[in-house]
Amino acid sequence: MSGLCGWFSPEPGLVPISQMAAPLWRFDNAPLRTGANGAGAVALAAWPDCATLYHEDGLLIALWGRRVDGLGQLWRSQGVHACAALSGAFALAVLDERNNEALLAIDRSGTRALSYQLVGRTLAFASSADALVQHPLASREISPQAIHDYLYFHTVPSPESVYRGQRRLQPGQFVHLCRGRLETGSYWKLQFSERETRPFAELKDDFVGAVRGAVQASLGQQAAGAFLSGGTDSSTITAMLGQVTGSAARTYSIGFQAPGYDELDYARLVARHFGSEHHERYVSAHDVAEAVPKIAAVFDQPFGNASAVPSFYCAEMARDDGVQRLLGGDGGDELFGGNERYARQALFSRYHSIPAPLRRALIEPLLFRFASGSRMALLRKARSYVEQAMVPLPARLETYNLLQCYGAASVLDPAFLASVDPGAPLAALTRTYCLMSGHTQINQMLALDMKYTLADNDLPKVIKACELAGVDVAFPFLDDAVVAFAARLRPRHKLRGTRLRYFFKEALRDTLPRAVIGKKKHGFGLPFGFWLQGDARLRALAFDSLSDLKARHIVRADFIDSLLAQRVSEHPAYHGTMVWVLMMLEQWFAQRKPGGSVSPSPPRTGHESRTCRQ
Repeated sequence: MSGLCGWFSPEPGLVPISQMAAPLWRFDNAPLRTGANGAGAVALAAWPDCATLYHEDGLLIALWGRRVDGLGQLWRSQGVHACAALSGAFALAVLDERNNEALLAIDRSGTRALSYQLVGRTLAFASSADALVQHPLASREISPQAIHDYLYFHTVPSPESVYRGQRRLQPGQFVHLCRGRLETGSYWKLQFSERETRPFAELKDDFVGAVRGAVQASLGQQAAGAFLSGGTDSSTITAMLGQVTGSAARTYSIGFQAPGYDELDYARLVARHFGSEHHERYVSAHDVAEAVPKIAAVFDQPFGNASAVPSFYCAEMARDDGVQRLLGGDGGDELFGGNERYARQALFSRYHSIPAPLRRALIEPLLFRFASGSRMALLRKARSYVEQAMVPLPARLETYNLLQCYGAASVLDPAFLASVDPGAPLAALTRTYCLMSGHTQINQMLALDMKYTLADNDLPKVIKACELAGVDVAFPFLDDAVVAFAARLRPRHKLRGTRLRYFFKEALRDTLPRAVIGKKKHGFGLPFGFWLQGDARLRALAFDSLSDLKARHIVRADFIDSLLAQRVSEHPAYHGTMVWVLMMLEQWFAQRKPGGSVSPSPPRTGHESRTCRQ
């Protein structure tokens, strides 16, 4: 939690480092340590068991992560490659005055964050853009492309930033500044072997041992508990937490009094099964209205995942119970094949096993010519299946993307739309997906999700929610040993036919309750659209926010009017998602400048997207 910030520059006294660091510890009051040499300064706000500050002979090193001895020797002996010797969640900053070089790096899963900007000869950096913009040379100009990409993904994916000119490190990546030249590279990349041949019993022992060891390593010196949704991942963490501590695990769950959203029964079942000291809370529409401005304030980039709200209240409940560190089950789906779309895409891929001449000469003409307007449900379903199967991955994953379904021209102000590249998000997805070409479809999808679903969305959601509540968080499934184990598993161990996370469930069949093994994934979803219809305060917050958003000339006023007056009442869950995304965008702007006058830059010649095409 908290983070680090600083700069490396031949220009002295640019800004007091404490001023730059102020946004890092404003929510959790973590201890702040600072250091400076003749070429720069650094601040590290973190609890003692995850903070290392080294300063000797012009060398200044800040490590936000597990404490490491011998950082100076590691840098002097390995240089840029030093970050590869670190493990777990970390962010690293090395300022070497003697050799006139600096290094920034983050961990393999992107659990920690680092934003940076090179202006002239000055490299400014921070784990939060809110801290980075305190530096006088850092950009405060909003990137229209980043706002567009937020509306597409409901987050701003790295390496882009909401601020023009700023960049963010991606998982396993470093930035090296040496004598004025900036180089970006990867010290680690996810590699799949796909040829694991060891027997199941041996794999099971290794897997269980790796997860148990990861839970042990995640505990640190603080009082710990676990999120518990009642799914396989959180249930596994609960089981292992009790085993490694030798006492009842403290678990925390959130429920909703809304049809189809409450899963506390599963959490209670798991708590009884493992004898955990269980705590739960029902989140209401009133709670959501209370939390929205706080959630917008804690995120340094616009963020539209509504489950940040229940994550916050779950962490707050744990904090009030004396817990200082929560363990989350994030990463299990992306490592072991647990998301429903993996099975769905496997079904679509089967279409291409039919010989191409048969598809093109018979099946497709039959369906597209004669099934058009057909009242026969079976034919309509077959046509829909073929239409989707013909779209290549990863574009097929975005079939139901909200911005695409509405149509960018229907949603976005014409002048704003002219200033961005609407194709940039899908182009970036495709580049990432193609980096894993040569591997099986399931592993290509897992690698894509490790970046877009996990590092860009789920991890910031939980980390920032916990920061707001004043609680630290760790993710045992993202331990280096667990990630390496998952990468060695054969594809059929992750997805067997359409059976999700096959090996994971078989390995834990004797540990987890049978009902949990068989349940479908749900998590801490938020019934926002449902509540929007009946809660006056929440409705007023949403409607006022979208009304204020009109003045920014990002979204068309007629789209907002239609969304609020008609669409959201017709389908609250579907259109309510867009209301939430737009509300959180306006709230993010309003939290950063009283009066809400921040707006994207005017249209320019030359699209912003050029900078994201490597």
